[in-house]
Amino acid sequence: MKQINWVKKLTSRKLWTAVASFVSMMILATGGAENTATQVTALIMAGASVIAYIIGEGLTDAANIEGEVGIEVQEDTEE
Repeated sequence: MKQINWVKKLTSRKLWTAVASFVSMMILATGGAENTATQVTALIMAGASVIAYIIGEGLTDAANIEGEVGIEVQEDTEE
């Protein structure tokens, strides 16, 4: 069975658009106001942007650390 790449899923704009759409439609279907649905959708998309930024920065930092470790190992083996 394939492993799910959660990082890719959580940073997907398509996923967050689908979630925001579903939630806003549920608000409207249960009798909520259109204004409320719009505000909730905006909050979901803002949260998605923050999540994508945090994950992206974490991946960048991890790649930089791995690159620095690799350089140090190469320097030690040349001596």
